[in-house]
Amino acid sequence: MKRFCDTYLKQLRIGSLTTESNVLMAPLAGYTGFPFRVMCRKLGAGLAFTEMVSANGLKYQDRATARLLYTDDTETPKAVQLLGCVPSAFEISCKGAYTQGFDLVDINMGCPVPNIIKNGEGCALTGNLPLASRIIEACKRSGKVVTVKCRPGMRPGNVVIRAFARMCEDSGADMITVHGRTRNMMYEGEPVYEYIAEAKQAVHIPVIANGGIASEEDAVRMMEQTGADGVMIARYGLENPLIFAQLTGKKTDATKLSLLLEQTEIAERCYDELAAMEYIRKLASYFMKKMPGTKAYRQNLHMSGNMQQIRHVLAQMFGETENRT
Repeated sequence: MKRFCDTYLKQLRIGSLTTESNVLMAPLAGYTGFPFRVMCRKLGAGLAFTEMVSANGLKYQDRATARLLYTDDTETPKAVQLLGCVPSAFEISCKGAYTQGFDLVDINMGCPVPNIIKNGEGCALTGNLPLASRIIEACKRSGKVVTVKCRPGMRPGNVVIRAFARMCEDSGADMITVHGRTRNMMYEGEPVYEYIAEAKQAVHIPVIANGGIASEEDAVRMMEQTGADGVMIARYGLENPLIFAQLTGKKTDATKLSLLLEQTEIAERCYDELAAMEYIRKLASYFMKKMPGTKAYRQNLHMSGNMQQIRHVLAQMFGETENRT
């Protein structure tokens, strides 16, 4: 099998920024906080995006929204993803204090969730190119690098990816990421490589391929079939973040246990204890996917009353599993 790092790995030029690799970690609500982004970057990810943040929430300086943007000087370049449908809210958010330290703004034009679509946000913007264009232009007025994450359209009979990609480039976007499923597919079924290939053929800016990548073989196939400039890992990055080291050829002796213990240390430094515990429980549950005999450990994890107890459960669960392998 072809190795991704031997055949497709490269630096990525996004506007004025250059990333160390073309393997990116997607924004995922509830997971891609500061500790997780640090881990992905350490393992070879060229960029790791914040959770999806409401542009309207930032406009009104909502504190809960702002907490999602915790970062420090060790994270560079910094990439934030914004969601909304009001150009003025995007402009205010991009120029505001909460995003001041971020180098890159990604605009969510791909979320398929019903409530988001109902609000005219996320993937709904693929059906309103003039509005999508105004949003990109509003973000560009901040002087930041601007990217767009999108889907090919709402349904197979309404695929607009060629026109949408050209609109993004013409409006000033520095890169687009295309999830290869239409909105009606949600997260099920094989991504359609042709949709991503169409976007790549339509523009000169970098096009990143996203959707259904759960192995190095998937990543290689995605690059072969689409001609994309790189790949974006999503849910599988939660299950096995070592995929970043595998794709980039980054040497590491990390295990799932060592990664989780390092995550607990970072979470304790930047969150209060309750928030740190909630984050580690969620992340550990994802790490446990497809591992045998985890039900009891998962119950013990959620019954733990402090971080020390959580560390003990993690050591039992992953120490035992990794010793068996």
